[in-house]
Amino acid sequence: MSRIDLASRYPGVFSNWRQLQQRTRRLQPHIPITTTGVLILIASLAALRGFGYQRMDLVVFALTVCALSIVLVSAIMVTVTGLLLRRRLAATMNTPLPSLQAEAGYANETALQLSGHSWLPMMSLEWQVVAPSRMTTRVELEPDTGQLEEIIVPGHRCLGTQVTRLFTIRDVLGLCRFSWRMTQPMSLMVLPRTGNLRHLPLLRSMDSEDGIPDMRGKPEGDRMDIRRYAPGDSVRDIMWRVYARNRHLNVRLPEKSMFQADRTLAYLLSGESDEAAAGVARFAVTNGALGDTWIFGADGSPEVARTAKAALPLICGSWQAAGRSDKSGNNGSLDHFLHSQAGNQAACIVFAPALTGAWVQALSTTMRKFTGPFTVVLATDDLSQQTSAPWWQRLLYEPDYQQYGSGLTELQSLAAKLTGAGARVLIVDRQSGQTFDQGLKRV
Repeated sequence: MSRIDLASRYPGVFSNWRQLQQRTRRLQPHIPITTTGVLILIASLAALRGFGYQRMDLVVFALTVCALSIVLVSAIMVTVTGLLLRRRLAATMNTPLPSLQAEAGYANETALQLSGHSWLPMMSLEWQVVAPSRMTTRVELEPDTGQLEEIIVPGHRCLGTQVTRLFTIRDVLGLCRFSWRMTQPMSLMVLPRTGNLRHLPLLRSMDSEDGIPDMRGKPEGDRMDIRRYAPGDSVRDIMWRVYARNRHLNVRLPEKSMFQADRTLAYLLSGESDEAAAGVARFAVTNGALGDTWIFGADGSPEVARTAKAALPLICGSWQAAGRSDKSGNNGSLDHFLHSQAGNQAACIVFAPALTGAWVQALSTTMRKFTGPFTVVLATDDLSQQTSAPWWQRLLYEPDYQQYGSGLTELQSLAAKLTGAGARVLIVDRQSGQTFDQGLKRV
């Protein structure tokens, strides 16, 4: 059973667990003693009471008093030094840093340089970027200047106008620490990784032909389509001459007049493990896979983009779409995007994660509202490894970057569900750069 199924079956347990994790992370920086220090305190107090006082063991008494003194002195030194250092860094954190455009999975320098603080007595200073998204942060000492330089490795896409860091000063024994958060103005945009994508099939929308002799504007031309008679069909549409020859009731229907639209509509859906879908969407808008004229939208923003430069911030900002809300009801949903662009006859290309979630039901409801055809691009990572790699290999070997996607069985079930709802499905493997249809055949 997948994590999504468990979360849907036990929503209260998962929500309480997430709240507990968030509260623990918020409370942890305010505790000056580490886990090691707490264990030493408990062991020292137990030994002091059991051996030092009750049995009057002077050796144990002296050792436990020394251990308690070391922990207490370390806590005082770390706290006082942290308060002084936080005051010194206040001016530096108020200075804006240059804007940074990075790509997930790659190391980038943020131009933040701090003094090495060689005066710290048996203590070390470290920090980590925790917002707009928690990133792997490396602090390296420049030997020529003696400055501490910050290098970040983003795990996934994000967008923000300021960066929040969690500074931590700890003693060399790892007994005590003092942590505080500081926010600095900085325009940061982390793009999703495109992997090994080199080309995509041309993703074009099919729209209703508008050059038909119908004053109501419906996409109906001459009665050219033929099918078997079904209850409810008008008797005027029955082909009586054919019925007289073979005794089969057939009816003529208006042929749907369709053409390849000059304007392509594309939309990025956010959900669980949607990083691969964002990477494919980025590749599509920057490499001309949507044609010459297109309009792009994404969850989390009511704005639309017509150029690659304007579409990239929408893609990066969609990572926190689940946490955004709009009191006016305009929260950048797919329904609002289609209503604002083309009405009920809209045809759209939807980039979605290859993982079953709440977005599947929402997309099915949208496809029932709109009559236009939909093409759903499901993006995943390393489809071949998901089908053949044994569990011990996935346990021992870590991939070069975090993978997003689902297993083969779940992917086939998801593709069949979307195909049954009337959508055309394409599956894109970001790791290998290959494209498949709903039957997992190479395109």
